[in-house]
Amino acid sequence: MEKKKKTAAIVLAAGQGKRMGTRTAKQFLLLDGKPVLYYALNAFEQSDVDVVVLVTGKDEIEYCRKEIVEAYGFKKVYDIVPGGKERYHSVACGLKSLKEVQEDIEIVLIHDGARPFVTEEMIHKLIRETRIYEACVIGTPVKDTIKIADEDGFCAQTPSRNRVWAVQTPQSFSFGMVSDAYEALLREEENILSRGVQITDDAMVVEYMTERKVRLVEGDYTNIKLTTPEDLVISEAFLKKIKK
Repeated sequence: MEKKKKTAAIVLAAGQGKRMGTRTAKQFLLLDGKPVLYYALNAFEQSDVDVVVLVTGKDEIEYCRKEIVEAYGFKKVYDIVPGGKERYHSVACGLKSLKEVQEDIEIVLIHDGARPFVTEEMIHKLIRETRIYEACVIGTPVKDTIKIADEDGFCAQTPSRNRVWAVQTPQSFSFGMVSDAYEALLREEENILSRGVQITDDAMVVEYMTERKVRLVEGDYTNIKLTTPEDLVISEAFLKKIKK
């Protein structure tokens, strides 16, 4: 009998969040009495995802295990691993854990733990679309007009607003493809960085290393990433609305 293919998630919680202006990393700040990270992990716990690997700072592993994973009973988190210097290093650590410990993974979703408003519906939609397109990111069409600046700070270009999206996470891929893309990135990292390329998300890794097109999947404007103090205020308001 053929084994069931698994869907996995990597949740990133290794960032320092310097722009938040707090001593506590933003993913551990309290939002309605619970750590911000709780909300993302809870969404995956309730979703179609089979297993979750949590990537955090080396010094936060025990805190995450005891105060979040065990305290809230997250059964799908099978491993907590230390991240790396940059975001893409942390993703590579998560992929390595999945490859070494898990079997029969078909799809992996990669999510920033500082995005507390990911939902089961978003996760389900991404899994469904990834089975068709292999590489998908969730996001929203932009509301504002976007300007591309030149080197001197003047407007160089105004792209058509109906073709510009703000990309969020989760980002979802066939496991083999994204694993190969990250392995290639790490092999060629020095050369890529020397050309001034900035790796800012997983879709970019797949696009750059495989030339694979990535499917845009419409999400929700509430799926914000906590970056600055204002985002905490907005998040509290979102939670109050959800509870009504």
